[in-house]
Amino acid sequence: MVLVIFFVSCEKEEEYAVPVAKTELQNDCIKRTIGPNVVGIDLEFVYAIAMGYNTGKITSAQVEASIAGAPGTYLENRSFYTNSSGIDIPVTIGDPSVTNGALTQVTFTKDTVAAALRYFYRIPEEAKGKEVTFTFSAKSSTGETVTYKMGPYAVGKVDVKLDLVLSDNNNMYLSIADMAVYNATNAAANAAKVDLVYLYRAITGISFLHALASPSTNPEYLPGVTLPAGVSNKTKFVKTYGLRDRHLARLQYGIYIDDVDFEKIDFTGASDYGINMKVESGAWIETADGKYRAYVFVNKVDNTKKEMTVSIKRYTMK
Repeated sequence: MVLVIFFVSCEKEEEYAVPVAKTELQNDCIKRTIGPNVVGIDLEFVYAIAMGYNTGKITSAQVEASIAGAPGTYLENRSFYTNSSGIDIPVTIGDPSVTNGALTQVTFTKDTVAAALRYFYRIPEEAKGKEVTFTFSAKSSTGETVTYKMGPYAVGKVDVKLDLVLSDNNNMYLSIADMAVYNATNAAANAAKVDLVYLYRAITGISFLHALASPSTNPEYLPGVTLPAGVSNKTKFVKTYGLRDRHLARLQYGIYIDDVDFEKIDFTGASDYGINMKVESGAWIETADGKYRAYVFVNKVDNTKKEMTVSIKRYTMK
């Protein structure tokens, strides 16, 4: 015989209740920037502020950094929302931000109960090798104040220089030490700091075109070049392709060169030149005195103008 037992609950099911929205001033923050933090690059944050409708309005927002940002640091005076097409739409909510030292502030001029403000912190030279923190805060017409802390974020020792234009028979000398390009006159005045020579040659039967070469390389890789007096460094050169550092390339690839990469790169048997340099190619560089290592990325080449545009990450070894 099979015994079947039914259990019936007599407990009454609770009815769903719509949560009561908070009315007090609230805030939140996210960091949008990914990858290593390096001098000259922006850290981007989104600071969200909200309060109950008809309870008051937001009057101001501010960010205080533990180390004052470089020129170009600002807090948006526009709030952004994303429409149905996925496009960010700005709405002006206040006056342009004012920065005094490490403090950046926006004063609201529109009746606002919710805003998402973008903060851009341009990493200064003073932050190199240190940590930086941020205190976001907002005030309302009800007298409330909210605060949100972000960080600490470590800043690497790498230097960045973007979009240096090298041109054949003009600004053809590249200095890693100065992160600059020179013509022949300035190269002679800074001979000890010239690390690479740019040239463009269309040679039948040889894929030469855009080239970078150490001043002391075999003259066959510097055809038609007469070096300025004293320009003679022997620079180590390791050519690469496809290493599209995002800071330098500013493309969609999530690749970042950081301090540790410069420490680990092996220059044993390195060349001292690279011919047929193409867009999105690059080179690891070590200066003759061993003081600097760098990664030089080719952003653009122009056969007609005989020009090459490069961006550089540099690391001090000693």
